[in-house]
Amino acid sequence: MKKLIYTLVLAVATLFTGTAQQTPAPLQEGAISIDGATAHLGNGEVLENALIMFEEGKLTFVGSAMTKIARKGTVIKGKGKHVYPGIIAPCKALGLTEVNAVRASNDQDEIGELIPHVRSLIAYNAESQVVESMRPNGVLLGQVTPQGGRISGTSSIVQFDAWNWEDAAVKADDGIHMHWPNSFRRGRWWMGEPRGYQPNKDYAKQLDEIQSFLKNAAAYGTASNGELNPAFLAMQGVFNGSQKLYLYADGEKEIIDAITTAKDHGVQEVVLVGGYHAYKITDFLKEHKIPVLVQFTHNLPALDDEDYDLPYKLPKLLSDAGILVAIQNGSTSNFQTRNLPFYAGQVVGQGLDKEKALQMITGNSAQILGIADNYGTLEVGKSATLFISKGDALDMRGNQLTHAFINGRTLSLETHQTELWKRYMGKYEGK
Repeated sequence: MKKLIYTLVLAVATLFTGTAQQTPAPLQEGAISIDGATAHLGNGEVLENALIMFEEGKLTFVGSAMTKIARKGTVIKGKGKHVYPGIIAPCKALGLTEVNAVRASNDQDEIGELIPHVRSLIAYNAESQVVESMRPNGVLLGQVTPQGGRISGTSSIVQFDAWNWEDAAVKADDGIHMHWPNSFRRGRWWMGEPRGYQPNKDYAKQLDEIQSFLKNAAAYGTASNGELNPAFLAMQGVFNGSQKLYLYADGEKEIIDAITTAKDHGVQEVVLVGGYHAYKITDFLKEHKIPVLVQFTHNLPALDDEDYDLPYKLPKLLSDAGILVAIQNGSTSNFQTRNLPFYAGQVVGQGLDKEKALQMITGNSAQILGIADNYGTLEVGKSATLFISKGDALDMRGNQLTHAFINGRTLSLETHQTELWKRYMGKYEGK
């Protein structure tokens, strides 16, 4: 028995250490110029035959290659290629979970229901193989978000090439994440309940618990003295506007109840996450200036009487109604986050302009997460966080990266998966 336990421990240790992350890139030392590529700026604009230059991690020129300006430093010939801002992945537990079945590698969910004071950033594993696998598809930044419970904790935004969480942090403790209860739930047939949806008898009670918590947290912020309460203290940012409240809700009633409750209790900025039926109440969302982080588009409709393509076209429906929309990949596995560009490509197939779809994973995401002053678009003065692709990045056939940069640092695009691919392609091609 002891020998078996030792073997299992050794196997897990090998899993985590056998294929380490590529060494993070050093600081940018010399200027880099990308000459002649098609630049997709992330704000809806496209520059054909563009020249992009950056130094010390910042973009210094974004314009036409026909401009009579000297190319600086290393020149990358971009003719026939495409340049994009780094893709941003909101609301994911990247770096918090390596192997779901191994509890010691799973830090995405802590004990408790109302735990806003749990900070995801300090548990972030910058050397995660899952995080490493994002970069070859152009996903270079993410919002590391705790999961589970009614209030899961506090998220932070990181870049995906670092030694540790301190180096990775782009914006620490940017928001609190609250999962709103459902007014309907599926029947638990194994307990003798009818199949299908039925009213959640505990909805009113759950709503009262949230209201009480928000009321007490707001009162705690105005108290002159009293005992330290970490949960109430962690909520103060959503009341003073320094943090955003990310509300996870899908039904019309839940969305209206969640936003109304938050606003009534003094929450300054609210972001709706999911919003499956948000297209039915766009006037309400516009009235309260609520942006939406829509779930992944590669999905089936939730209800039998819904359009078969509702998940595909939902981002376009909201965008056409004037809502600020970005795409996140919902409850799918962390590994699937690399498919964010293809979720955006799915919306193009529903008639949305390709550059607007790109905005939903770059510029719009940065704006919603509060990092648009430095990321999300290719503009002079912003971070040189971008990538070069041989083809269309929103198409899995065209998304073939040749270069990627975070803050001007040249990234390695090798991962444990590309190493295995090369190994076994050689094995079977030789036969």
